[in-house]
Amino acid sequence: MLSPSFPQRAPWGTADKLRAWQREALDLYFARDQRDFLVAATPGAGKTTFALTLAVELMRMGEVNRVIVVAPTEHLKTQWADAAARVHIRLDPRFRNSHWAPSRQYHGVVVTYAQVAAKPSVHRHLTEEAKTLVILDEVHHGGDALSWGDGIREAYGSAKRRLSLSGTPFRSDTAPIPFVTYAPDESGARISTTDYSYGYGRALADGVVRPVLFHMYSGKMRWRTSAGDELEAHLGQDNTKDVTSQAWRTALDPEGEWMPAVLSAADRRLTEIRHHVPDAGGLVLATDQTVARAYAKILHSITGQQPTIVLSDDATASERIEKFSQNDSRWMVAVRMVSEGVDVPRLAVGVYATSSSTPLFFAQAIGRFVRARRRGEAASIFLPNVPVLMGLANELEKQRDHALDRQSKDDDGLDDSLLESANREEEASDALTQEFSYQAISSLAHFDRVVFEGKDFGQLAEPGTPEEEEFIGIPGLLEPEHVHELLMQRQSRQSKLRAAREAEAGPEPATTLPPPLHRTLREQRQLLNSLVGLYARQAGEPHGAVHAELRRVCGGPAVAQATVAQLQQRIDLLRKRVRS
Repeated sequence: MLSPSFPQRAPWGTADKLRAWQREALDLYFARDQRDFLVAATPGAGKTTFALTLAVELMRMGEVNRVIVVAPTEHLKTQWADAAARVHIRLDPRFRNSHWAPSRQYHGVVVTYAQVAAKPSVHRHLTEEAKTLVILDEVHHGGDALSWGDGIREAYGSAKRRLSLSGTPFRSDTAPIPFVTYAPDESGARISTTDYSYGYGRALADGVVRPVLFHMYSGKMRWRTSAGDELEAHLGQDNTKDVTSQAWRTALDPEGEWMPAVLSAADRRLTEIRHHVPDAGGLVLATDQTVARAYAKILHSITGQQPTIVLSDDATASERIEKFSQNDSRWMVAVRMVSEGVDVPRLAVGVYATSSSTPLFFAQAIGRFVRARRRGEAASIFLPNVPVLMGLANELEKQRDHALDRQSKDDDGLDDSLLESANREEEASDALTQEFSYQAISSLAHFDRVVFEGKDFGQLAEPGTPEEEEFIGIPGLLEPEHVHELLMQRQSRQSKLRAAREAEAGPEPATTLPPPLHRTLREQRQLLNSLVGLYARQAGEPHGAVHAELRRVCGGPAVAQATVAQLQQRIDLLRKRVRS
C-alpha cells in the first residue's frame, strides 16, 4: 500500500515515484480505457507528474508516439518541457506556428491555448501525422473565448488520446469546454463530469499539500474625496461596497502605515518559518508596477535584502521566477504573476496586497503556497480583513463543477474573464478612482485574527505587541492535525497577555471630564464581534445566540442600533466571561 503523499522522496518534478492518488488515477484511466479523461486535482498535488507518467506508459505500450502539451502561459511551456525531460520525454517549448513540424529529435511540443487558436490548422497537422496524446493543462482556458474553443476542437479533434487537467474551479459562464463531458443534474442543468477528482481536503489529510493559515489584518483608514470631504472607515466592518473598496485601496497604499506594518509582520513570520525551513520564501502580490516597486523598497528597509521584482510585461519574468525558486533569498514581489502551475515550492508566506477579489484569482494565488515538500510545512497568507476575502478564505476547500445552462452568467464569481482582466490590465486597479476619486490620507493596521479551516482564532492586537506575536511565532513545521489545537492554545495565551497588560496599566485616573470616546462605534462593534466569536467558540454556541444573550442581560437594541455605552457594557461583560 503506497503512502498517500510520498512513497519515497523523489526528485522534484520527476515521475519515477507516485503518490497514492496518482497511482489510483492511473489505474482508473487504464481500466476505463477511454479517449478523453478529465482529472481535477488541487494545486500542488502533482498533476504534472501524473500526466507525464501516463505519457511514458502510453508511449511504452505503443499507444502513442507523440505528446503535445497545451499550457495557459509562455512561462509554463518551459516548465513542462523541463519536467518532461526528467522522465526522458523531449518536448520543444519553442515551437512556433511558422515551423509546421517539430524537429525529429523531439517527441512532441508544448504550446499555449492562444498559439493554437491563432492557427489551428498547424496543430491539426501535428496531431494527425502521428499517434498523439494531447495534454490540456488547466483545460478551462479552452473556453476563454469562442475562437479558442473552436481552435482547440479543430486542432485536436483527431487526437488518439486526450488528457484534460484542472487545478482551479471551472468557468462560470455557459461556454462549453472542449472535450469535457456534461451530464444533467437534478435540476436538468448540464454539469461537467470529472473522471478523477482529488480535492484540497483529501490532499491535506494525505500530507500532499500544506495547511494554510490566513492572518487577517484590519485597521482604521482615512481618505479625502474629490469634493474635499475626509472620510474614515475601518476594515472588516459592515460598510457599503464603495466605502469598503476605498478603505481597502487606502490600506494598500505604500505611503500609509498599514502596508509597512503588515509586511513587517509577514517578514517576522517568514523568519520563524526559516528557523525550521531555511530556504522558505515569501511572495507579495501587488496590483501594479508602481506599488510593487514601493513594496520592494519597504521590504528592503525591513530585511536589508533587495527583493526579486517580477512584472507581468517584463521579458525576463520567467527567468526571475526560476532564479528565485532555486535560491534562498527571502522575498519576491510580483504583479499578477499567479497563473496556474507557476511553481516555486519554497514559497511559505504570502501577502495578498492586490485589489483583485474574484474567486478564481484568489484560488490561483493561494495555490502558489500550498505545495508541500515534506510533511509539517505550513503556509501563512496575510490578508486585509475585507468581507469578500474573508469569505474566500473560509471556503478554501469548496469545489465546483462547470455548469452549462446557468441562469445567471456569474452566480459565484468564478469567471475567467474577470481573472483575465485582473492578470493583464493594470488599468483595472484604477477603475475605482474614475467613479470615486480620492486621496489616501492615513492607514493604521491591527492584527485581527487567524482563519484556519473556516474557523477564527485570536482577537484584535496592535502590531509588534506580544498579543500579535502569539500568532506570528507559530512554529514553521506543524502537523496539520495539530494546527487547530495549537491555535486554541495561542488564543488562550493571547487573552492572558491582554488581561495581564490591562491589569498592570491599572484603573483609569479619576477625572471630572466625561469619559473619552476611546473607540468609534465601528471599532467598538468590531471588538464586540471579535469577542463574541471568541466566546462562541469556547461555549460552543452560535454567534446569534451569544448576541441575543447579551441583549437579554445588558438590554438595548441590536448591535447596529446600540449606543457607545450599550456596546461598552456588552464588551465588558464578554471580557469577564472570556477570562473566566
